[in-house]
Amino acid sequence: MDTVTLSMGGGGAHSSQLLSEVFLPIYGNEILNTLDDSAALTVDTAHLAFTTDSYTIQPIFFPGGDIGTLSICGTVNDLAAKGARPLAIAAAFIIEEGFLIEDLKKIARSMRKATGALGINLVTGDTKVVRRGDADGIFITTSGIGAIMEGMDISSSRARPGDDILISGTIADHGMAILNAREGLGFTPEIRSDVAPLCEIVEGISAWSGFLHVMRDPTRGGVASALNEIARASRVTATLFEDKLPIRREVRSCCDLLGMDPLYIASEGKLVIVADPGATADILKAMRTMPLGRDAAVIGRVDATPYADQIPPVSLRTNIGTKRFVPLLEGELLPRIC
Repeated sequence: MDTVTLSMGGGGAHSSQLLSEVFLPIYGNEILNTLDDSAALTVDTAHLAFTTDSYTIQPIFFPGGDIGTLSICGTVNDLAAKGARPLAIAAAFIIEEGFLIEDLKKIARSMRKATGALGINLVTGDTKVVRRGDADGIFITTSGIGAIMEGMDISSSRARPGDDILISGTIADHGMAILNAREGLGFTPEIRSDVAPLCEIVEGISAWSGFLHVMRDPTRGGVASALNEIARASRVTATLFEDKLPIRREVRSCCDLLGMDPLYIASEGKLVIVADPGATADILKAMRTMPLGRDAAVIGRVDATPYADQIPPVSLRTNIGTKRFVPLLEGELLPRIC
């Protein structure tokens, strides 16, 4: 590993290699080493979640949203996946000289609309302008802080054999919407991004906090990468059920035509949940009462088969009854989707 490659930003095996060989040996500590999307901090008696993320998506305006909406939803979703209510957001902008002021206003209004809907404010930020050619339009970094709900103890390392694996809705919508828009593929009906805040979903299932073990939004690398990271952190194995995966017809058709596996395509408004089966029916019922959770489903389970370092920990039971491994993504399937 001599130089940084595009695939190191894809959330798959190469991203994991970058973390394990560069950042963790230098910065590693008890909190960072969990590799959760948010850090859990205790300040006096307050239990807080803290997160940061950068957005470089291309195109910046896409069906269903724009980079502004994405930058707010992505960060509050990282807080939500830790069981936290967002409190405040910070944003930093890197803008290329020549970027249209009108487009910047559209993005700022999208961010304001998203924070306003959540009842939070953007409370601090920074702006840098670089010379023409030194960036690609606009990049945004957002950071968020939230209060962890009472009873929530969510971590990627808490999956246990026998747990159910749930998803809050259809998968792969965001990634295929971006690919369709970026490449002008012209798929109809139009595929729209699912970018949305997950706070309502998490709030709605918080009554079963004691049964919730892991929550993760399956962005880069999709459901497959999210579950591989969970399995490795928890030292467990897991099986997905192909016939239970909720996938929109147009998204499935697009994936089939392009030879892409929807398990590796990003969603930006969905939540993977690993929970004690004693509460699965209630959690599922609660999610299905909400607009963002109406397609919620149980898509797999955590197995009793022991974890082994050299064997991919996640597999798929296919529609014809066979089993195939679903390893971490190698390379970069869709760069700059978030």
